[in-house]
Amino acid sequence: MKTNSLFFAFMLMCCSLTQQLHAQEARWTGPSVDFNHGRLMVDTSKRHIVFENGEPFPYFGDTAWELFHRLDKKNTERYLENRREKGFTVIQAVVLAELDGLGTPTPEGATPLMDNNPLFPNEPYFAHVDWVVQKAREKGLFIGMLPTWGDKVDKQWGVGPEIFTPENAFAYGKFLGERYRACPNIIWIIGGDRSGGGKNFEIWDAMACGIRSVDNVHLMTFHPQGERSSAEWFHESDWLDFNMVQTGHAQRSFAIYKRLFLPDYHRTPIKPVMDAEPRYENHPVNWAPDVFGWFDDADVRQTLYWSLFSGGFGYTYGCHSIWQMRDETKEPVGLARSYWHQDLDLPGAWDIIHARNLLSSRPVSQMRPFPELITNTYVPETDWIVAARGDNYVLVYIPTGSDALLNLALCDAEEIRASWFNPRTGDQEHAGRMAAHGVTKFSPPTRGRGNDWVLMLDYVLN
Repeated sequence: MKTNSLFFAFMLMCCSLTQQLHAQEARWTGPSVDFNHGRLMVDTSKRHIVFENGEPFPYFGDTAWELFHRLDKKNTERYLENRREKGFTVIQAVVLAELDGLGTPTPEGATPLMDNNPLFPNEPYFAHVDWVVQKAREKGLFIGMLPTWGDKVDKQWGVGPEIFTPENAFAYGKFLGERYRACPNIIWIIGGDRSGGGKNFEIWDAMACGIRSVDNVHLMTFHPQGERSSAEWFHESDWLDFNMVQTGHAQRSFAIYKRLFLPDYHRTPIKPVMDAEPRYENHPVNWAPDVFGWFDDADVRQTLYWSLFSGGFGYTYGCHSIWQMRDETKEPVGLARSYWHQDLDLPGAWDIIHARNLLSSRPVSQMRPFPELITNTYVPETDWIVAARGDNYVLVYIPTGSDALLNLALCDAEEIRASWFNPRTGDQEHAGRMAAHGVTKFSPPTRGRGNDWVLMLDYVLN
């Protein structure tokens, strides 16, 4: 069924500016999440994260690795408020930060450890971390807390120094667990862009076990290095509640999801999985901008919906200047070309709230991948179409507006109601009702790179 017409396309073009302005004004009101729902846990399907009372948890993270280390209180509050109003729910930040986090003090003049010894934390530094955690709590934000960046375990390309052994890693983990176990807005993230194998395994495992020895309340996972997954080393570890993959900053193809994400979804025992470090907005593609250009909001939305509709329970956004909290006084890392405060309102960050609103409009705990629905004989992997289904709905993401051939006979309905959801603005348009029989062609309202659409198929129930 061809749903686009010249009139419909004309109306979309006429309204595009209005829609963009509307999108910028769509802000989350009130705290981002309600901690009265209870603690977080893995649901009975082992695919999703929910609150203790069964309310679905929308994990929409932001990458703020240097938050504790580089921002003062005023700028921290500015950043957290910006993310709250865009519907983010988790802020991922590192206690012992990557960019000389042991040697360069915070704006208030504190470093985290005495003599770089994990057994002797510096109280003024951790008092600031406490303040950030509490400020995030007031705004309904979780802190995805990484105890340390990976260079303190395995230096490689980082600043280091390597300071951890299995023994002091356990003690440091226990210290953190005791300090933050009463905070309702903590998610533990072991690791930090490093392998979990070899000599690293014992240290990461000890750190996780140190936290677990005093904190059995908060969820825990592991952040791996680029184009790897936590499941590679820790899938069967008791402390790992869900898997993180890092699809990374080099790919513009669904191939990385076929290689990395889908296998994790099908692992046993079943554990939830998410993409915790995809393409960062305003990041040079494969660190070669003169050759490949820069990732933009279209790239962000592709990874967002590719992962969510392929079985991911959540997603973490990233922006290249923001993770490093670069300002006018800081040298750029990885060819960063702007400052964190300039990039707070990039369009990819605004698009998070639209995804959150879309998922909250349907029973997200039912959602599961539905690749068999798509019958196109050929789709380039840069334009890959993905589908997910619930008990009485189907969502199809079409990254570049190409035609989608869908076998509606696989839907458990006699009739469906179709609508187009614009992931750039959050707007939607009714596209008709039809019998759910046979292969049907759906043509999005616009096409081309940056013209991505979500087709919503809701079952008409008698």
